[in-house]
Amino acid sequence: MIAHMNIVTDVILPLALAFIMFVLGLGLTGSDFLRVVKQPRDFFVGAFSQIILLPIIAFILVKIWPIAPELAIGVMIIAAAPGGVTSNLLTSFAKGDVALSISLTAIISLLCVITIPFIVLTSVGLLGNTGLVQDISLISMARDMFLIVTVPVLLGMLFRRFASSIASKFEPIARKVSTVLFVLVLLGAIAAERENVISYFAQAGLITLVLNIVMMITAYCLAQLFASGVKQKKCITIECGLQNGTLAIFVATSIFGGGMYVIPAATYSLIMFVTSLIFVYLVRKIV
Repeated sequence: MIAHMNIVTDVILPLALAFIMFVLGLGLTGSDFLRVVKQPRDFFVGAFSQIILLPIIAFILVKIWPIAPELAIGVMIIAAAPGGVTSNLLTSFAKGDVALSISLTAIISLLCVITIPFIVLTSVGLLGNTGLVQDISLISMARDMFLIVTVPVLLGMLFRRFASSIASKFEPIARKVSTVLFVLVLLGAIAAERENVISYFAQAGLITLVLNIVMMITAYCLAQLFASGVKQKKCITIECGLQNGTLAIFVATSIFGGGMYVIPAATYSLIMFVTSLIFVYLVRKIV
């Protein structure tokens, strides 16, 4: 059983995540990065909401919520993760600004090399786990993020740049494969803790639901004040509700050894699709 889990966490999970990030890169062009200059207000509202507000809201919740320290750290890991690649698809369903969604997902994913180590290790220290902070190297964590996120994204972009015809044919299939891989990773994380899964979900399910709903409402209100239009408001709300669950599970397993640390990422990943689909349904009916 241990050997089986080592294969899953040490081989399958990193490969699945690398492929998902490669597919993200496959869909990017230079214009996705130039959009920061063309739509600076919308981009910065989304980036501020996801990189700054989401971890702050998560930290407040774990400080006032009676949960185990490992689950509290797990909540901070999912809060530090960038937007999930499915946010682009759901933004399309909601008739939101898909181009802005792609830019936010791409740039925040590349920034996570810095933001995830900083947010996670800072919150671990503030939660009183100073011994745990000393055991984790900020540099090695950033290196892991670079190898598993940045390199595959850049390879995907290069593949699109130099083999565009092949890339355009491969991308739709690759997106479906990446969705299947995400589901398999999520099921694997749950299966690994199947003996305690009901107990863990009872402890982490409600806090991750509250985090997701509060963040989506906060992002919507902020976008209402500062975003340039209705499409951008929809995009920012969805982007801040959908996190990269695969990356969060990777951080929880590779850096913290899995176990209870993984559960918030798993519960959030299940919840976020339900709440986001409800949001998409409501905005299509009302807005």
